[in-house]
Amino acid sequence: MSLQLAVALDSPSFDAGDWVTWARQADDARLDFLTIEDSFGRHGPDAVLTAARIAPVTRHVGLIPVATTTHTEPFHLSTAIASLDYASRGRAGWQVRVSAEPGEASLLGRREPLPVDALFEEAGDAVEVVRRLWDSWEDDAIIKDVPTGRFIDREKLHYIAFDGKYFSVKGPSIVPRPPQGQPVVAALAHSAPVWEFAGRSADLVFITPSDADDAAKIKARLDPALKVFADLVVFLDERDTDAIQRRGSATSDAAVFAGTAAQLADLLGRWSGSGIDGVRLRPAEITRDLRHITEHLVPELRQRGLFRPSAATTLRERLGLPVAINRYSAQGAVRA
Repeated sequence: MSLQLAVALDSPSFDAGDWVTWARQADDARLDFLTIEDSFGRHGPDAVLTAARIAPVTRHVGLIPVATTTHTEPFHLSTAIASLDYASRGRAGWQVRVSAEPGEASLLGRREPLPVDALFEEAGDAVEVVRRLWDSWEDDAIIKDVPTGRFIDREKLHYIAFDGKYFSVKGPSIVPRPPQGQPVVAALAHSAPVWEFAGRSADLVFITPSDADDAAKIKARLDPALKVFADLVVFLDERDTDAIQRRGSATSDAAVFAGTAAQLADLLGRWSGSGIDGVRLRPAEITRDLRHITEHLVPELRQRGLFRPSAATTLRERLGLPVAINRYSAQGAVRA
């Protein structure tokens, strides 16, 4: 069984050239997508803006930046991700994150963090607002009717009328509906509250199993509609002794692998039978390990039939997600 393959890019570098180089490596290897890490208290570039910078210089790879819902208005998130979807021609996603750190709240002069359950309740409302805003323009709202001077059909724009515990938003969006209709929403689910949030609000979930059996157990607890990727931190070298030496005593929330590309391919072969859809590799040293992933691991996986590059042009298609029907269109009203 073949797996889909992604990488997590995490670096404090503010050099745009670094990000372009890494993104092009992932793109040339035909990886399914890459994620870009971020948080409010982190030293490094804004993930969404970084994704926007690398979108025009890539052609295939999906782009999923992290953006927190705790200190960001959903209206702004909806326009940023919709714009990224246009810049990438339908390859955009969004990894939702919450912030429970008092230090991050103080950066914005905000309230003390909510309890974890409330943070994910707020995140669920934020995702719902964002999704409604993406649908607030029907696909054929732009008419560009020169004789009448009408640019848009106002009947095809909709007030989303969201009035909840955390947000009150009317809409419509200031950006037309994204090329994918609904860019892919992802979450890192390492505990039961996040599993529940992912089932309600996400399309894609990252899990942190210790091995293939653990991956199968977690997969069985998740909503069957979710696409499931297992996270794996990797130290890769041509000699396993070098990789093991680099790893040292390193630990992570995810499983940690140190060895050669062939040994990692053996491991992924075992994981492929767990029912997961793919694997997100986290390079321990981004420049060194990403090069080994793209130049050594990918050819090894392709030779074994464990990875097949997709010809799909959008991220939703690549992940096998259904076409996103606009909830405000006539077709969406019938389905509802």
